[in-house]
Amino acid sequence: MTEISLDQVEMLAVSIVVLFVGVSLNRKIRFLADNFIPAAVTGGLLFSVLVLLGREFLDVSLDFDLRLRDLLLLAFFSTVGLSVRLETLKTGGKTLPLLVVAAGVFLVLQNSVGVGIALALGGDPVYGLMAGSISFAGGHGTAIAWGTEFEASGVTNASSIGMAFATFGLVAGGLVGGPIARRLISRFGVDTSTEAPDPQKPVEEALPAAEIEQEDEHAWLFSVMLALLLLSLCVILGEAVNRYISGRGLMLPGFLTAMFVGIVISSFSRALKRPAARQTVDRFGTVSLQLFLAMSLMTVELWTLGGALQAIVLVLIAQVLLMTAFAMLVVFFIAGRDYDAVVIAAGFSGLGLGATPVAIANMNAVTTRYGPSPKALLLVPLIGAFFIDLLNAGTIQFFLGLLQ
Repeated sequence: MTEISLDQVEMLAVSIVVLFVGVSLNRKIRFLADNFIPAAVTGGLLFSVLVLLGREFLDVSLDFDLRLRDLLLLAFFSTVGLSVRLETLKTGGKTLPLLVVAAGVFLVLQNSVGVGIALALGGDPVYGLMAGSISFAGGHGTAIAWGTEFEASGVTNASSIGMAFATFGLVAGGLVGGPIARRLISRFGVDTSTEAPDPQKPVEEALPAAEIEQEDEHAWLFSVMLALLLLSLCVILGEAVNRYISGRGLMLPGFLTAMFVGIVISSFSRALKRPAARQTVDRFGTVSLQLFLAMSLMTVELWTLGGALQAIVLVLIAQVLLMTAFAMLVVFFIAGRDYDAVVIAAGFSGLGLGATPVAIANMNAVTTRYGPSPKALLLVPLIGAFFIDLLNAGTIQFFLGLLQ
């Protein structure tokens, strides 16, 4: 098989083309736009299909350098932190513990569905755990880790099965969040009126006159360079904080510590009455997020879905139905039944079936149409980055104890 490697610059160029294709398809296909399917999902999955066809019929494979993708994730969450006001954090105080409890309940239900299907098909119930929170809520990393453990104890092909479930879940998670949000908005008459700019209008028409930056070239350059400096500090200091706390036994993903550093910098800059230009920071965030999502979806390895396709489809249908019902009947209500709750429900669905990037994609697709939801953008990644991993580890151990 011929292998073609894409370096960081080539990945950047390809991901931009993928985004343009996704945006174009979403504009032309009404179903995609009406159901808030992210452009990165549309273009990224199309690219993944082309990669799959290349492997199958042309004997060509692509090797991706993902270092730039990982940096873009840190940059995006840094912009989230820099844009946050502490008052916004306080508004999510009551919702966070409720969502954590809901996440724990969902993990139990997800594993129950997986184990139930495995037993119904006459298979090893351990495969049911691979068809539950290990692969779906846990993602590829958790699937590989537990699959290796199970294979060492005699459960054959656990890793490959887990990878297949995780990949399918990643795709499904990006497809169901938008329809869930649309259904909630229409069914409960959720007020979506915000001051968000219309993506179809020029920036000058979409923003209030008071917020339009009427700056000369030097002021614009200063604004951009200051934003870049602050983003660099968030990434550098976030990594330093991450190393410090990991050395003391607390493991957190790098993007979470970068976001926390951004919140601290934002608080100090506001106290000194020298905040970074909000519009400039937000633009950096939008660009980094879209490129990150495009790179994530275009590198999905669809060929891992080939084995045990019937069982995968059955499990996927069951898990999607569970996730949809839970997001609409539980998450939406405990999150407040408002616009923020709609965005949280869309993000939670991506989190439960795929991973944090999918949750972000779902939320971004909704907020691009109706306006920002800082509360959702803080709470959902926090749950996905920290709490759900701890809950998942305990839930898996609990089920293993029951199955032994």
